Amino acid sequence: MDEKKRKKDLPVEMEMSDDDIYEAMRDISGYLDVTPADLKEIYKFAFTHAFNRITTSVRAKDIMTTEVFSVKRTTPIPEVAGLMAAQGISGLPVLGDDGKVAGVISEKDFLACMGAEDRKHFMAVVVECLKGGCVALPIRGKNAEDLMTSPPITVAEDATVTEIANLFGEKNINRVPVTDEEGNLKGIVSRADVIRASSFKGGPCFIT
Repeated sequence: MDEKKRKKDLPVEMEMSDDDIYEAMRDISGYLDVTPADLKEIYKFAFTHAFNRITTSVRAKDIMTTEVFSVKRTTPIPEVAGLMAAQGISGLPVLGDDGKVAGVISEKDFLACMGAEDRKHFMAVVVECLKGGCVALPIRGKNAEDLMTSPPITVAEDATVTEIANLFGEKNINRVPVTDEEGNLKGIVSRADVIRASSFKGGPCFIT
């Protein structure tokens, strides 16, 4: 199962509860004669209440992919690259012998170990190859643990969408493994999952 297949699809339209409306009406001081302007004011406050409620109630366990492709620390790099290419994914968790998440390996980790002058961009690697010689050859004999980012950044199953979005922004990452209290892998949340969960018709997307 690839990252496009999710445990649960969240609605595009945001549901606005009666409580959101009541709270919005309490936010407006004075007498309401329910004019079009009043309705717009109520909607604005109700939308804010609904948005805050949803983004703090949706958790990692609600949007994570539970069938996660992973590799072991000793998995050869050619196998890691082959798996990522075959499944169309740009990163995956690396598990230790105990089954716990030991690190995360991504396209950025591959680029950083290929010796290109500008290691952050794929085209820089292409340029180096065109100059003569494949810059991937030096890492051919390495294992996942040699390239992975460790210690891994993970979140708990109860982490909110807002917390995950902020983590993506702060750490400049595109995915994060979800683990239990013992560090066992339970799923993975991608930037696309967070965008899907926090975006709805007429509403803002708070991840950049």
